[in-house]
Amino acid sequence: MTSYAAAGVDIAAGERAVELMRTAVARTSRPEVLGGLGGFAGLFQLDLARYRRPVLASSTDGVGTKLAVAQAAGRHDTVGIDLVAMVVDDLVVVGAEPLFLTDYVATGKVVPERIAAIVTGIAEGCVQAGCALVGGETAEHPGLMAEDEYDLSATGVGIVDADAVLGADRVRPGDVVVAMASSGLHSNGYSLARKVLIEDGRLALDAVPDQLGRPLVDELLEPTRIYAKDCLALVEEVGAHAFAHITGGGLAGNLARVLPPTLDAEIDRTAWAPPPIFDLLGRTGAIPLEDMERTFNLGVGMVAVVPAQRATAALDLLQARRVPSWPLGRIGPGTGKVTLSGRYGGPAASWE
Repeated sequence: MTSYAAAGVDIAAGERAVELMRTAVARTSRPEVLGGLGGFAGLFQLDLARYRRPVLASSTDGVGTKLAVAQAAGRHDTVGIDLVAMVVDDLVVVGAEPLFLTDYVATGKVVPERIAAIVTGIAEGCVQAGCALVGGETAEHPGLMAEDEYDLSATGVGIVDADAVLGADRVRPGDVVVAMASSGLHSNGYSLARKVLIEDGRLALDAVPDQLGRPLVDELLEPTRIYAKDCLALVEEVGAHAFAHITGGGLAGNLARVLPPTLDAEIDRTAWAPPPIFDLLGRTGAIPLEDMERTFNLGVGMVAVVPAQRATAALDLLQARRVPSWPLGRIGPGTGKVTLSGRYGGPAASWE
C-alpha cells in the first residue's frame, strides 16, 4: 500500500506550520479583515465611504535568487520582508494604499519551523506596510524541488480613488526628483551578485570584506526597505506627483516608466555615493557602469517626483520618518528619457 506521506507529502507537517505561524499572522490584522487563518479564502470588507470612485490595484511578485543565499545560509526569517516589499511598493507607486496580501510558498519538503520563519517575515513586512496577511498556500513538491529548496510569491491588493491615481500625467516641468535610500541590494541583481562574489570571487558567506565591515551573508540578506507608508505620507502631506520603485532595470529604467513623452528627468550622479556593497561588486567583477546601473539600485530604492515648491517639505517629512533622502534631479522638457550625468561620489568612482 502506498500513502500520500510515502510519496513525500506530509499533511501533518503543513498543519503544524500553520499553527506555528498563527501568532505572527495575527499581528497583521486590520479592522476590515473577516474571519481568521485557515479558511478557504481570505475575507476583507472594503470601506468605500471615503472614496468617490474607488479603484482596486493589484501586484504580484517574488524574491528571485536572493532565496538561494537564504537557503545556503539556513536563514529564512527575512526573505518574507523582501517579498512584501516587492509587492506593496509597486502598489504604492500608483498611489494605492496596500490593503491585504496573500502568499504562496512552494517547497520540496515542509519543515514546519522553516515555513513558520518565512511566514513570520512576511507578517513583519505586512506590519511595516500596514496591510493584512489574509491567507496563503504552502505547497509541498517532492520530486520537483529538493527538500531544502523553496520559492516564494505573493499578490497584494490596494485601493486608490480614481481621481488620485499617480503617474506620468501628473508630472510637470520643474518638478524635483527626490531619492529615498535603499537598505542595500534589496531583491534585484542577485544572479549577477552571486556569480561575481560567490562563484567567481570565491567569497564565503561568512567572509568579512573590508568594504563591508560585516559578514557578506548579513549584507546579502539585509531586508528590502518598505516605503509604502512613507510614500502615502508624501501623497497626503506634500502632493507627490509620481513614484518609481527602483527594481530590475535600475534607476533610469524605472524612472522612465513614470515620465510623459514630452518630459525628461536629469539625474545628478554626484548627489550621492553608492553604498560599499556596490563598490565591492563593481571592483570584484569589473562590471561596466552601464551594467551596474541597469542591474542594481546603487543605493536608491524609491524616488518621488514632487512639485518644486514642496521639495524641502518632502525632504523634511522623510527625515522625520527616518528615511535617508536627498534631491536627485529635476524634470524638464524632453522626450521621456532619463539622463544621468557626473561621476558618483565615494569609492564607487573607481568602477565608472
